[in-house]
Amino acid sequence: MPLYYDEDQAMLAETAQQFMAEEGAIAKQLRHWRDRDCKDGFGHGLWKQFAEMGFTGMLVGEDDGGLGMGHVEAGIVLEQIGRNLTPSPFLSSSVLAATALKHGSDDVRGRWLPGLIEGEKVYSVAIDEGAKHRPETIACKAEKSGNGFRLSGKKDFVVYGASSEMIVVAARTLGSDSDADGITLFAVPKDASGMSHDSVRLVDSSMASHVTFDGVELDGDAVIGEVDGGREVLNAMLMAGRVGAAAEGVGVAQGAMDMTVDYLKQRKQFGKLIGEFQALQHRAAHLYSEVEIARAVTIKAAQLLDGGSEKADLMASVAKAKVAKAAGLAVKEGVQMHGGIGMTDEYDIGLYMKRDRALQEFLGDQYYHAGRVAEMSGY
Repeated sequence: MPLYYDEDQAMLAETAQQFMAEEGAIAKQLRHWRDRDCKDGFGHGLWKQFAEMGFTGMLVGEDDGGLGMGHVEAGIVLEQIGRNLTPSPFLSSSVLAATALKHGSDDVRGRWLPGLIEGEKVYSVAIDEGAKHRPETIACKAEKSGNGFRLSGKKDFVVYGASSEMIVVAARTLGSDSDADGITLFAVPKDASGMSHDSVRLVDSSMASHVTFDGVELDGDAVIGEVDGGREVLNAMLMAGRVGAAAEGVGVAQGAMDMTVDYLKQRKQFGKLIGEFQALQHRAAHLYSEVEIARAVTIKAAQLLDGGSEKADLMASVAKAKVAKAAGLAVKEGVQMHGGIGMTDEYDIGLYMKRDRALQEFLGDQYYHAGRVAEMSGY
């Protein structure tokens, strides 16, 4: 498949770019909510606008009221979110949680999907149980209790956890902590007795929670997918999230590069525009190439995921690792080429570096995914 958008996708990209530049701009969203120390870290009004644009239900099937689009289309929206540093629960709600809910029963989908599509509800996912992303090990337990389960344990860095109407929780219902099988996913409502949040503000000003489950009682209707057979659903959710995070990372890289190139065309030194210096031109050209490669591999990963290819998991990790390197280069070059002012809060380039840092850790950093690529490739 060609590594560029078809006509419909190009139209979506143009629409998303215009919408996010106008409504999701840094001054209007990120700085606005950060400077007010907002407990949610994002604007619910903008989330409603996402719904009006049809973004919230992009990955939800048409039978459930969504648009039935694919991960390429979701990635188009995420790239513009990253490009404008727009604080939004789109990745956690409309990509990760929506992917999990698609595997749920009619009752589960009927309970949670309408609120997502309408922009009335925000969801999050609770997977990691430590400082690093290691979904291979899950210790949070869900023991059978009556007709349901009793959930106990902790989850770390649940993005927008305290703001969510529901959290998709991966828990162990069978076996030891590192077993591949014996995982079950649960839809845990925000008012569940025994669930508590320790909210923290991340480096990019987004909000996350350390969540404690102290004997949370759940009925059987909270189960998403099969009991003890949730690893397959978890992997599908992780693939979708990793490709989505890569797409947002491409946007972060593009936004930082655009800002830097624009600065090179304005800043004068020794009576010349600094963009005329050949050394900086070479660095800008190298950065452009790296960002384009990252975009291409991300589109490929999304296409494979949409096509149900068995190589989608491998390419999702390739994309996550490559984008992490490209975006890291973009923000570092951006700060350096801006000089001293690049270290000040007055200029937005530093905000791109902060978002890149948080996004790199989300669902696995470049070293984690480089290791997965090597392992899946037989090295």
